[in-house]
Amino acid sequence: MWDFDHCDPRRCSGKKLARHGLITNMRVGQRFRGIVLTPQGQVPIAPCDDEIVQMSGLAVVEASWARLDDIPFGKIKSPHERLLPFLIATNPVNYGKPWRLNCVEALAAGFYITGHPEWAEVLLSKFSWGHAFYKMNGHLIERYRKCHTAAEIKAEEQKIQQEMADEARIRKAQKAEYDEGDLLRANPNHVGKGWKDTQSVDEDDEDDEDDEDDEDEEAEIDDVEALVSGLEQTDINA
Repeated sequence: MWDFDHCDPRRCSGKKLARHGLITNMRVGQRFRGIVLTPQGQVPIAPCDDEIVQMSGLAVVEASWARLDDIPFGKIKSPHERLLPFLIATNPVNYGKPWRLNCVEALAAGFYITGHPEWAEVLLSKFSWGHAFYKMNGHLIERYRKCHTAAEIKAEEQKIQQEMADEARIRKAQKAEYDEGDLLRANPNHVGKGWKDTQSVDEDDEDDEDDEDDEDEEAEIDDVEALVSGLEQTDINA
């Protein structure tokens, strides 16, 4: 890795990997023949990059996302610069933020995508939160793993982002529909004569209709009884 000492040494994932002997530091200007994960890359890393990773390794730039303008990317030399596709950070600093992976997450993602999950897991195992990275991104990583070239990775990434945007619109519409429905629901905190809910009004209307029906039926019964009584009093032989 190229470490620009932007981060707190106690929280820097790159420095922690170095303390465990899992990564080495390189000088600015030092040439590296493996794959470098950098914001300056033009194409995403893909499964087809596996041969380069196995032969020459994988490198990252350890720096603050807020200070990328301070990085002399022109002096970070590699013929194989790559981007990472859409993934979500799970590190304590940027948890839940798309793209904002730290050093160990970037390396793990590169190893996962190129077919080396065991290498990724060794790196992540050094962090108490490391297991969360695959738990959060595993479904995305598996989709990228089914690709072969950078072009296929890019197309899959765009598809994923479109699906997420569509899901967000659906959730927003459902929430708006639910919130609108809440306006028609009685507030359980409002009780008393002044707060008669819609259901109660409907029930009262039904009761009134039932009473009217009962009165009509009683009237009809009275009419029939009167008719029968009249017939009994009539002298048919008269």
